[in-house]
Amino acid sequence: MAPIIRTFQFPEDYAGCAQVWKNSKPGVTFNQSDEPAEIIKKLAYSPELILVAEDGGRIIGTVIGGFDGRRGMIYHLAVLPEYQKQGTGKALLHEVEKRLQDLGCLKAYLMVTHDNNTLVPYYENEGWHNHDVILMAKELG
Repeated sequence: MAPIIRTFQFPEDYAGCAQVWKNSKPGVTFNQSDEPAEIIKKLAYSPELILVAEDGGRIIGTVIGGFDGRRGMIYHLAVLPEYQKQGTGKALLHEVEKRLQDLGCLKAYLMVTHDNNTLVPYYENEGWHNHDVILMAKELG
């Protein structure tokens, strides 16, 4: 049976999503921006872009989309290891892409960490390509 893809609900879904983020390494890290207070901030902006995949009431995957009115961003596409390679990640990716398009997004970005570069062929197969950008980050808090 295929998992159910639905919009994230806070606080009910938070613990399940945090477990997915903490256990689906490599590539997804859990840090201060994933704490409840920060997720609440994200929910103030397009809450329909935080999705979960659920199987029998258990959260097995998640993705966070962002849209600033011009460009979209996809974060934390993660599936528990025992559910990987079964189409759950693809279902989450396609649904967040659809929702971004519904908001008027014409172009979106996602990041693949160097420790998870085995996923590059997967994303290329889904129509994503290397954009040759240098991503820089700074912790502000």
